Amino acid sequence: MPSLVVTLVGSDRPGLVGSVSDVVQKHNGNWLESRMARLAGQFAGIVLIEVPETDTEALIGGLNLLSNQGLKVVTELDTTRVADASAGREWSVDVVGNDRPGIVRELTRVLASHDVNVEELTTECIDAPHGGGHIFKAQAQLRLPEGLTTDLLQDELERLATDLMIDFTAAEDDIKAL
Repeated sequence: MPSLVVTLVGSDRPGLVGSVSDVVQKHNGNWLESRMARLAGQFAGIVLIEVPETDTEALIGGLNLLSNQGLKVVTELDTTRVADASAGREWSVDVVGNDRPGIVRELTRVLASHDVNVEELTTECIDAPHGGGHIFKAQAQLRLPEGLTTDLLQDELERLATDLMIDFTAAEDDIKAL
């Protein structure tokens, strides 16, 4: 059965997710996974939908009609059903530090140099206590390739953290495993 990866962006308002789910249901789609958030007054989401092949075009057409409600919709059809790249070890990293441009770029440069896949990344900037500027926070779910040790990656991230004044912390389960 084909699947669709659907991205949605539009002005945030109550009922947007319901509108999308109505279209999915109407066209026999099965809502498998999603990530959605409100960012600066905008709604942004990504959804994985499984749909019978006979209903695929109708579902795509129905989703595109959501543009009448102010949603920008992009659909990508995946008919290959490639197996999930689940080889390798999962690892979680939390990052906290004084905000400045380039933190994500420098973090992802280290990860990419070791073929680490970023499976999920959440970032935010918050006001520092006592008016001390902004604090950058990130949480990343990573997949390390076979053969890469968490010790090696942790050493490189800690060197980066020293340069950037950022703390990296592996998830509790991973710390026990180290």
